[in-house]
Order: sequence, then structure tokens, then C-alpha cells
Amino acid sequence: MCNYQEALNHGRIEEIFKDVFFVTGTMKNEFFGSMWQFSRNMIVVREDGKLTLINTVRLNEEGLKELESLGKVVNVVRIGDMHGVDDPFYVDRYKAKFWALPGMSVQEDLKVDKWLNPGGEMPFRNASLFVFETVKRPECIIKIDREGGIMLACDSLQNWTEPNEFFDESTVSTMQSMNFFQSANLGPAWMHTSQPQASDFIRLKEIPFKHALCGHGVPLLNNAQEAFHARFNETFQLT
Repeated sequence: MCNYQEALNHGRIEEIFKDVFFVTGTMKNEFFGSMWQFSRNMIVVREDGKLTLINTVRLNEEGLKELESLGKVVNVVRIGDMHGVDDPFYVDRYKAKFWALPGMSVQEDLKVDKWLNPGGEMPFRNASLFVFETVKRPECIIKIDREGGIMLACDSLQNWTEPNEFFDESTVSTMQSMNFFQSANLGPAWMHTSQPQASDFIRLKEIPFKHALCGHGVPLLNNAQEAFHARFNETFQLT
């Protein structure tokens, strides 16, 4: 493969929980007819010295050395259909297995090695899968069954509380006007594009969890379930 997206500005890799890492970088793309620049996050899960990358963000050479010091990259996992521009880079560089949901928009020369399905094989142990059933674009959440439950989300769950150094000024203004900057939010662009229905969130409320690491925003720790349940209730008039 070729024509990878260039490595853009990003931060350091942080260990949020034991063997669960988080790094924030930059995304530039056209949305709603204009160019946006904003932050996005990659999650790295380590098991037995092997790394699984979720919501990939291409790192520069220094960042890749830091990543490689953590272990061997063996899995690249796409959990949201609106992400994935950097998946081919990591699959090619590390000869990693590529996981995706059925129906996802996968690059033409990127082969899916493992399909994600509820109750099916997962890229690491002590994990389960929640799949949105009513959306127009495939999306899922991986739950790590420890630390009280850690939800690994893409665009569905977000926790953008404020802009950071990875935004440009015009995008900040646009996103402020569209109410992107809210804690425990449902991604506004995702809601517009995928149009999820209340039934998905009724099912999601049945899954206990304590923390959320999302594709956008900062980690929401300890009270994530209460915060997101309140958002589900407000958005879909649930009880």
C-alpha cells in the first residue's frame, strides 16, 4: 500500500490504566463543505507484550519508537466507520491483523483478517463487543471487563470538554456553534450521519461500566456511566 496520510502533530503516549494507553493527535479533513482541523485519539491495549491499536492515529518516528517500546503491534481494530485513514499504515508497517465490523467502508487494498461480531472472537482477553444496530454507518464499542468496566468508543461516545492545541481557530468556532464541546456527549457529526435510534441506547444502558476512552476528547474516568446515561436520557427521552 502507499499514499499514507502524513504524521501530524500529536502528544505523548499515556498509560491510563495498566496496559491501556492513550495518545492524542491531529486530524484534518473536509466536513460539511469546509476543512476542519481537530483532535482525535488512539487507544493501545497491551496483552502478553502484544499491542492492539484502536482508532489509529499515525505517529511520527519518535512516537513510533515510543509505541514499539511498549510491545509488538499485532492488531489494528476499526470500531467506527468514520475513522480508519491511518489503518493501512499500521497494518503494512507491522504486518498486523486488521479487524473491522461487517459493512464498514474499508480501503480497497486493505484486507479484513477478522470480522467483529457480538459474542465472537476479540483481539484480546476480557473484552466484549457492543454493536449499534440502528445506525446508517457501522459503529461499535469494546468493553474491557476490568477496572469496573472500560468502554473504548470511537465517534458514538465523546468527551470533548474544550479545544486543545490540535485544533485550528476556525474549526474551534465552527464546533462551538455545533455544541461539540460537552462532556459525556454523543458525537454531533456521528449523530447527523449515522442517525442512531433510541433502542440502541436502551440496550447500551444495560451494560455496566465505570470509565470511557473515546475517539475524541479526554478520558472520562470513574463516573462515565452516570454521565453518559444522563446524556442518553436527555437525548432520547429515556428513563
